[in-house]
Amino acid sequence: MIKTCIDTLLGVNAKPPSSKPQQLVPDSLPVADALQRSAPLAHLRQRLQDSNARLSAIHDLLPTALARHVKAGPVDEEAWSLLVANASVAAKLRQLRPRLEERLRERGWQVSSIRIKVQSN
Repeated sequence: MIKTCIDTLLGVNAKPPSSKPQQLVPDSLPVADALQRSAPLAHLRQRLQDSNARLSAIHDLLPTALARHVKAGPVDEEAWSLLVANASVAAKLRQLRPRLEERLRERGWQVSSIRIKVQSN
């Protein structure tokens, strides 16, 4: 019995590895394919693209020093959100909000309002 335990620990009676390793995780699906195959994810991708397109449309209205602290946020039926780095950036964007909303309307978006949210670290 002791010999059997020692042999097991040393791998004397171990089975040789199979020539084809078993795959523990199935092949992953690229994100782009997953987004196209799933209706909810496709909707999410469309909303992300819409949000980024809106940010591109207003980008030239933002002062250069301010623009690097502004990110596109979620779009929903009520509003579009801009995510900002701090309260100072948020205050300046609130002053620019009427011009930003006007630009979006000029470009064909139905804009009820732009939300400005400070991101927490």
